[in-house]
Amino acid sequence: MRQMTIRLLVLLLPILSPSAWSSQARDARMPAHSVLTLQLLDHVPLRVGQPVRAELIYPVYLGEALIIPKQTILTGTIIALRPDREKRMRSRFNLDFTPFRTPVVRFTQITLTGGALPIETDAVTDGATIARFTRSPPRKQQSFIRREFDSAIHLVGDGVVFFTARGRGDRLLQLAYHQLPWHPQRIDRGTTWAVETAKPFTVPESAMLQADAAEGLCDDSLKESTALWTLEATLIDAISSATAKPGQSVHAEVAVPIFNDDHTLAVPQGAILTGTISEALPSRRFGRSGTLHFAFHQIEFPSGAWRPITLNLAGGDSATWQKLDVDSEGEVKPTPQDKIVVPFLLLGLAAAPLSPDPDDTNEFVKNGAASNSLGLPGFVAGIAVNSLELSAGFGFYGASLSIYDRWIKRGADVSFPRNTRVILQTDVRSETAAGREAKPGKNKRLNEVLPKQNRVSPADGQ
Repeated sequence: MRQMTIRLLVLLLPILSPSAWSSQARDARMPAHSVLTLQLLDHVPLRVGQPVRAELIYPVYLGEALIIPKQTILTGTIIALRPDREKRMRSRFNLDFTPFRTPVVRFTQITLTGGALPIETDAVTDGATIARFTRSPPRKQQSFIRREFDSAIHLVGDGVVFFTARGRGDRLLQLAYHQLPWHPQRIDRGTTWAVETAKPFTVPESAMLQADAAEGLCDDSLKESTALWTLEATLIDAISSATAKPGQSVHAEVAVPIFNDDHTLAVPQGAILTGTISEALPSRRFGRSGTLHFAFHQIEFPSGAWRPITLNLAGGDSATWQKLDVDSEGEVKPTPQDKIVVPFLLLGLAAAPLSPDPDDTNEFVKNGAASNSLGLPGFVAGIAVNSLELSAGFGFYGASLSIYDRWIKRGADVSFPRNTRVILQTDVRSETAAGREAKPGKNKRLNEVLPKQNRVSPADGQ
């Protein structure tokens, strides 16, 4: 009996020891539905079962602690391919018969300090290369001619970057592929997904310590003491100018904690922001784009306390095919698309074969340039038939498609998918007024409106 007791104590000693309890207490348990924003590291062929490898582009916090640093590697696979019928239909008009598909991706492993651990995320399909848009400075209303001139300058600049920036060999190869009536498909390097964890996930203490050393909780970006505070948050609700209505509620979750000057916590990760949509105009025919305007007016802490606050949109992430502009008032619109340069260029190329030219070489070049508006099939047909009328017809067909896209069809809507990262800034005038009403004569700073967490209680929020 004594031997059995001794053996039992030996087995229980690692569990009963204070060091084991303290180690377990320091392990972080991420709840389900935690958001991880991942960016693909390499081009991936579009095949079911194909491995994918991505890195975290934003660090993950829990409360005030950094749990997972950015550039952490996650791996997964393509689990399915879904037909993209809308893209297939559009491509048919350009004689592109590629069976476009949308990949479904799931990540199953995360590599932390000390090794790889299993992780389960929800399947995602909305991958896209993203770019950060920021608030534009106030500027005078531009005329139509001035806007088109600026669009032409940007178009030329984009062309120069396309042929000179790093990776131009791959871009030229993809350009050649897209001239074919069928081309291989892939997920491009830089494609980004905002995935949610399907189950709770425990991060070991050893990985957290290394993460703290790598990132640091006292980053200068978290010690702002000015009146204008910036919050990074992820949208809980998907928002689109096509479906949103004025007065509709919108919610977001604070993604990065904010600290006071004395390094005490002011706004923890996980605080919930509540706001409303003040303006939502859907896109319309003849290229008229949609507009969206929303702001947040309340913050709720994990303790249950809440405070009034005014936060306007200052920037965020958007797909590169959906370039957005946000003005000084927080109103978001798609970046204006050029409506003159490309259509007139295509019309000039289409009309070139109809001008008489005794030089057969020039006719060959004109026929090829005009018919190339439909890619390789149009180019081959225009050269093989050697008909000025046919080449010009192909050219005018391509120009008409460009005119339809820019002048006739419905414009672009402003869309923010769920879990989009947004940058929010306080309205200095509103916060100053709030501080004046609360305590006259006090310093009008945001940390007076948003007190330290240990000073916040549900009773204070009544």
